[in-house]
Amino acid sequence: MRLLMLGGTEFVGRAVTEEALARGWEVTVFHRGRHAAPPGVTELLGDRTAEDGLAALAAPGPRTGNANGDAYDWDLVVDTWTGAPSAVRDVARLLADRVGRYVYVSSRSVYDHPAPAGLPEDAPLVAGASPDEDGKGGEVPYALAKRGGELAALDAFGDRALLVRAGLILGPGENVGRLPWWLTRIARGGPVLAPGTPDLKLQYIDARDLANWLLDAGSSGLGGPYNLVSRSGHATMGQLLDACVRATGSDATLRWTPAETVLAAGVEPWSDLPVWVPPGELYAAVHQGDVSKAYASGLRCRPVEETVADTWKWLEELGGRAPQRADRPTLGLDPRVEAELLAERA
Repeated sequence: MRLLMLGGTEFVGRAVTEEALARGWEVTVFHRGRHAAPPGVTELLGDRTAEDGLAALAAPGPRTGNANGDAYDWDLVVDTWTGAPSAVRDVARLLADRVGRYVYVSSRSVYDHPAPAGLPEDAPLVAGASPDEDGKGGEVPYALAKRGGELAALDAFGDRALLVRAGLILGPGENVGRLPWWLTRIARGGPVLAPGTPDLKLQYIDARDLANWLLDAGSSGLGGPYNLVSRSGHATMGQLLDACVRATGSDATLRWTPAETVLAAGVEPWSDLPVWVPPGELYAAVHQGDVSKAYASGLRCRPVEETVADTWKWLEELGGRAPQRADRPTLGLDPRVEAELLAERA
């Protein structure tokens, strides 16, 4: 198989690239050159937001034939773009006759709000998205950007477009700061504020499991939308934090604190305390989606202990400091707020 990876140097894109290389695929990475690409790839440099930024993709590569006798430069293209949808539109149009299948890593955020528990792929979607939105009038809201990207992929590739509606993504390489924050906080030891109850069911996916499924699905010819995340309860909040304690080897003690107490202190779920969302409307959308379609197509999710241990090992290799995406806010609870809440519980 021949893969064209748009990006491929950070987190999800890198996980896809490394998995494709491990399978013996030929991988071309088109990126801006801000981060080193994995060894073994063919690199094409360009900025898809700049004028003539796709020039490196304009020249055809070696052609390959698929099972239908069609000839393409690449069998698959994988795109993780989160910005203005026009960037997806432009590259999808450029590649429509040169790539067998377009795999767009979207998000479960594309569903109309509020998203009830058990939401399947044919549920109502956010209104107002356009593949032509270029962001010149201001930053495109995340949900509209991702839905616009889906529309761009569908416009150019039709049923050859695979829409991967990912949920919460964790694992080595994470540059958003969710699991890395919990690991570094727990590694410091002592009493740690643990929100709500330990039996709260979580729904997430390891980036490497996402990569495995995505490459399998793309190469087997799947198309259309798939919610891609674990079953709700694949792990609980308690199992996640216990795994962090074991992986770091710290003397941390988890102090489980009622959600009402945490919220009354002005603590923001999801951002101040990453991953955690108390039961309610947002919890239903984030941690209770229908993933039966993905599991029926072969999705497998590794144990939470493996995800946590491997992420800690990766963090240690970086000296304990995880990379941070420039377009995402820094996450984590103010130590002073945590100390106040812990004092109240003492």
